[in-house]
Amino acid sequence: MKALEGSGHKIALLTLPFLVVGLILNIAFPSAFGVGGPSTALLVVSLAVLAVGVATWASSVFLILTRVPRGEVITRGPYAMVKHPLYTAVALLVLPWVGFFFDSWLGAALGVAMYLRSRICATEEESSLSKTFGRAWDDYCTSVRIPWL
Repeated sequence: MKALEGSGHKIALLTLPFLVVGLILNIAFPSAFGVGGPSTALLVVSLAVLAVGVATWASSVFLILTRVPRGEVITRGPYAMVKHPLYTAVALLVLPWVGFFFDSWLGAALGVAMYLRSRICATEEESSLSKTFGRAWDDYCTSVRIPWL
């Protein structure tokens, strides 16, 4: 199970306290967090992006649970696009748009914090993956379409 852990716990150490404080402030001072509506257009865009984000997250989880225990490097699905689709989907496609859907910019701020923390943790995680998977990981890194995201 350790192979499935990744950097999620390290990202949560920064993100969870930020979320709790943000939610308390959002409840106490809702007008300070509003995005002006949300308008019908923002609701539609939020739902569309959320659908993509949740689908990306879910397919990434499925691939991790089915491929990593077999010792395979995942190179298809969302992993063909970015190295860390779980973190990218939650930070850029889920959290901000949930916030906008509920008329708050808190989700966007939380998404930025989570994304920055995931980028900091990525180096250590990728080093571990390189040691675990060797040449297969190195080949994957050169084939992923958006390696920096």
